[in-house]
Amino acid sequence: MSTLTVPQTAITTWNIDPAHSVAEFKVKHMMISNVKGHFPRVSGSLTLDESNLSNSRAEASIEAASIETRDAQRDAHLKSADFFHVEKFPTLTFKSTRVRLERAGELSVEGDLTIRGVTRPVAFSVEGPTPPAKDPWGNTRIAVSATTKINRSDFGLTWNAALETGGILVGDEVTITLDVQFVKA
Repeated sequence: MSTLTVPQTAITTWNIDPAHSVAEFKVKHMMISNVKGHFPRVSGSLTLDESNLSNSRAEASIEAASIETRDAQRDAHLKSADFFHVEKFPTLTFKSTRVRLERAGELSVEGDLTIRGVTRPVAFSVEGPTPPAKDPWGNTRIAVSATTKINRSDFGLTWNAALETGGILVGDEVTITLDVQFVKA
């Protein structure tokens, strides 16, 4: 009689380290330069299947009121009903629906992004995860960097102003960059 060996899968859970993670964005201002900002309050988790990355899943939540663009007046406007309407929509969320290996060290992570109560599918190009590393306190860490582009109007962020010389004040295309460090749960 033979015995069947069932392969063991290495599924691990990781939590976002908010002190070492950031969600950044950039958008054209006056059609001539980019304005950058970030959301420092990021939380979430990663379920990592090391034997088959396509079985991995990620979820993240961003506190909308944490937005920072280095200009208090602009930040207040972005928090208002003209943009993020943080009182009514306090969080931006992402929940993955599919992970695909593109090539060594690069993944495509597709999922549902919700901004201002509007949910749309997006695909992030992801570098990582990095090899695990131990920090000085004995925690195991990994990191990823991810980027995508969205049309802000698709998420109800439609406020704009016409420029006297033609064109618009705020561009529609927004580049989102995530640099996330995870701690093994």
